[in-house]
Amino acid sequence: MTRDSRNHLYALSACEASGDALGAGLVRELLKRDSEARFTGIFGPKMRAAAGSRYEQLYDMEELSVMGIGEVIKSLPRLLRIRKNFKIAVLERNPDVFVGIDGPDFNLSVELFLKKSGIHTVHYVSPSVWAWRSGRIHKIRAATDMVLSILPFEKDFYARYDTPCTYVGHRLAEEIPMEYPITAARLELNFSESVFKSNMVTAVLPGSRIAEITFLTPEFAEAAYLLQKSYPGMRFICAATSTAKARLISRLWREHAPSIPLTIWVGKSHAVMAAANAVILSSGTATLEAMLLKKRMVVCYIISKITAMIGKRVVKVDMYSLPNLLSGKRIVPELIQDDCNPVRICEEVKKIYTQENRDQMLEFARIHKELRTDSDARAAEAVMKVILQG
Repeated sequence: MTRDSRNHLYALSACEASGDALGAGLVRELLKRDSEARFTGIFGPKMRAAAGSRYEQLYDMEELSVMGIGEVIKSLPRLLRIRKNFKIAVLERNPDVFVGIDGPDFNLSVELFLKKSGIHTVHYVSPSVWAWRSGRIHKIRAATDMVLSILPFEKDFYARYDTPCTYVGHRLAEEIPMEYPITAARLELNFSESVFKSNMVTAVLPGSRIAEITFLTPEFAEAAYLLQKSYPGMRFICAATSTAKARLISRLWREHAPSIPLTIWVGKSHAVMAAANAVILSSGTATLEAMLLKKRMVVCYIISKITAMIGKRVVKVDMYSLPNLLSGKRIVPELIQDDCNPVRICEEVKKIYTQENRDQMLEFARIHKELRTDSDARAAEAVMKVILQG
């Protein structure tokens, strides 16, 4: 495709908050490289803000935000209907490229359909094929012209299967400075004087999906109740991705720890984690944020029983959080399923407040430097290369 024959239309699809952040960075960099760029697809609030007036939203990202096999089954008819209509809508608009951002169960099917129809396709964020369901690599190869990897060890895996892959790094490593002073974060959040001076502020982040919040908030709240028995001066703060989710967290917290105050900010996850002395959080992108902010953490995860039963049969790794996967060793505690209970959470948080771990901080800094690659720019360059070289 020559530059003159291009439509300057980029179709994008993000399925959750972390994809929205990646998509926003990609949109900004594409606009720098293509002054005529327009965007269509499935967006979150950050992507809409980055695109300004140059986007057409076919569906809102929140319509795709489900997790776990049980939850997906309940939503399956609606999701299949959205996916079918979305494929047709994108094809009718004839974009220069389609970029599916994470959400492989949704986006890979769209990519396969569009590639067979002559549209260039890119998948941004490799599915965890190296961890489970490795057979997906064949569908990925058939569906995509390029995979954009955010983790350094993934490129070698794709090379073994002769699948085009570009390692771009992780944009959070650029966005988060190597040092984020705790005092600056507390000033940003306007802490009261007494809490500002406290060395026992614990952040709780139960996730960005409704199911994560529902599963984890009660465990976090009851752990907070146990912790405050040992540390009466401990304070708890929280970040939520939307006002509706903040209300849900608040309601669940009050049900399980009515006597423990929790202050919640919307859209301030970096500042909330940076302002804390310890972090309790859901496994996912937030664990990478906490690591880049050099925060000691307890990683937790609970999924439905049926999802867990199936997962035990197909998962090929014994570590789940990004800090541990990037390090190649267990540098942060992981409490999964039955291990994720108030007593165990309380025990691990106490270790943070009573035991030093300088080696952990050094490893956090090493990984941070490794991931700093100007990822938004590299992702945009890779997308443009797919378009211009075909």
